[in-house]
Amino acid sequence: MRIIVVGAGEVGTYVADRLSRQEHDISLIELDPERFMQVDAELDVLAINGSGTDPAALQRAGIKDADLLVAATNKDEINLFSALLARQAGVGKTIVRVESRKLRSKEVSALFEKFDDHLVIDPDQEVADSVLRLMEYPGAMDLSRMANEEVVIIGARLPAHAPLVGVSLHALGRELDPDWDFIVGTITRKVEEDDQEESTIIPRQDEVLREGDLLRVICKSRALRDVTDRLGIAKDVPRRALLLGGGRTAEMIAESLLYRGVDVAIIEKKHERALELSETLAKALVYEGDVTDVEMLEEADVARQDLVIALTGEDDANVLACLYAKSTSARSKKNNNEAGIETIAVVHRLKLLDLLETNQVDTALSPRTATANSVLRFVRGDVGSVAAVETFLHGDVEVLEFAVSDESPCVGKTLSDMEVTKDALVGAIVRDGKAQIARGQSTFRSNDHVIAIAKPESVDKLTALFV
Repeated sequence: MRIIVVGAGEVGTYVADRLSRQEHDISLIELDPERFMQVDAELDVLAINGSGTDPAALQRAGIKDADLLVAATNKDEINLFSALLARQAGVGKTIVRVESRKLRSKEVSALFEKFDDHLVIDPDQEVADSVLRLMEYPGAMDLSRMANEEVVIIGARLPAHAPLVGVSLHALGRELDPDWDFIVGTITRKVEEDDQEESTIIPRQDEVLREGDLLRVICKSRALRDVTDRLGIAKDVPRRALLLGGGRTAEMIAESLLYRGVDVAIIEKKHERALELSETLAKALVYEGDVTDVEMLEEADVARQDLVIALTGEDDANVLACLYAKSTSARSKKNNNEAGIETIAVVHRLKLLDLLETNQVDTALSPRTATANSVLRFVRGDVGSVAAVETFLHGDVEVLEFAVSDESPCVGKTLSDMEVTKDALVGAIVRDGKAQIARGQSTFRSNDHVIAIAKPESVDKLTALFV
């Protein structure tokens, strides 16, 4: 597929890189000359220095032969206009990043109503949804629900006290037989030769789980409590939450938390925005100040919070504020034997991820992966019945949900009959609303939903088995 991506920010770059590694023909348009030179040197794509609203730049990107245009700049108007130009040029599919509520109106939607295969994505909403899913499971790094929420994929790094530490997958399999409730899909761990680098594997039965391993577990929804216990994660819904930064994402999270009965406080630097939040969120406590100001954090009673979420657009501020919250948490636990503060930081520079983990910031989120999931699902849907796609900040894998049709090549076959590549694993089958963990003798039927996990280079081979 020939795909044009407009905007080489964190979202556009991630999407372009991910798709180019799966043998799609990618052109990436970027207006800023320095950013253009950077992506031209780093990515295996056709980089174009120009604007997505310039017909000449679109022509150089191959608009006449393009199947899909993804407009992912941080300017809604540019994204919308780029998509309209693409449609005028005959491009059959468009994806547009739109953040402004005003530009998500019926009047704007009407511009594309005559076109099929048009998708509007909202990174702020995607991040807000991710935060709300994670806050119920302190210690989880990511959590996704698939197949009408019958299957959960949870990622967590094993702490020393986790019951799974020191357990071999062979022994775990014997314990779970015959009706497994979950399966370990991937293990991400340090490379022994380089303590700073990690690699991700689809594990086999001889693997022994270690402290510090990042596991991605595929489980039945009903078994999530058992899995979180084994991972060393305790379900604990927060009663008090402090949001650092009062942008649009924070407002959406605050609305949901207040609805759930959580006490919410927000620190916002800009005077006008702080006033606006005070009026919009009448039940929230809004402070005007800098999230890196220790006195401001103390005034907001950071040490007594259950959850601190750093949501400013400045990575440094998010990291520093979370680290300070963790330090107050450590003092509080020592003095009062209280549970620690859970911290979540939104980051844009992904090179900070290792620093965050080293300093025990609990969870990092980025708008890029949440947005990429929507884009990848849209692209995958072009080649078959791919119902959902999930990617992650940690561990270079994709989880896919396949909707099996009468024409699917897997119908009537057992899993052991199929040649599944070693870099992929079929984890679960949902039939008639009931999930089962896939085993060698599992047979595939029409209308099944299949959950599988794979490294990016193996996605196409895996997909060919089901669509």
